Amino acid sequence: MSKSSDVLKMLIPQGGWLTTGDDYEGITFLECEPITKAQFTAGLAKLDAWKAEQDAKLEATKASAQSKLEALGLTADDLKALGL
Repeated sequence: MSKSSDVLKMLIPQGGWLTTGDDYEGITFLECEPITKAQFTAGLAKLDAWKAEQDAKLEATKASAQSKLEALGLTADDLKALGL
């Protein structure tokens, strides 16, 4: 996935855009409010920190789910066996 797509996911998570390549000029705003090149560049500078934050949130959610399963005496394999 291109960095421009990641920046747009961060800045315009609802979508409505199309991107080709990794630069601002490759963005087509279809059904969303366009952002400026300055906003895109600023988002690019914040991208790594945002991705790290998203990864941390995902890991916290997984850990919480795991502890809830353990409290119920279940494992992830138990859920798979149940088709969940």
